[in-house]
Amino acid sequence: MKVLIDTNVILDVLLKQEPFYKDSFVIFQLADSGSIKGILAAVSMTNVFFLLRKARNNITDVYQIMDKLAALFTVAPVNEATISTALALRWKDFEDAVQFVTAQENNVDYIITRNEADFISSDIPCMSPTDFIAYLKEKESAENN
Repeated sequence: MKVLIDTNVILDVLLKQEPFYKDSFVIFQLADSGSIKGILAAVSMTNVFFLLRKARNNITDVYQIMDKLAALFTVAPVNEATISTALALRWKDFEDAVQFVTAQENNVDYIITRNEADFISSDIPCMSPTDFIAYLKEKESAENN
């Protein structure tokens, strides 16, 4: 199962933002175990780098974190066609539009975000990390019965 992971979920883990850290970290664990294939839009990488750089004093640490992030998740390209399609959507939040189009281009099954309302026009199901974890547990339970 392929999921696009929104920037806010990544930041929840890297900045240990409570009360979201625990469930967002489970998304990282699911990707690490191969239970899901996590996709990040390339724009998320640049945004995460920028915010981590502001939060930490050590650029070497930031690059090490980014290396680990790139190893854990597939970074999907954002190209001219992605931008043109996102612009045509005229969403309130352009970054979310770019992430949505990236999700479409990569045929993801779900978008994992804490801001589901930002993806209200999405034809791809969106869930919070908490709801996604509950969905997976329910799905596993149904398959075992």
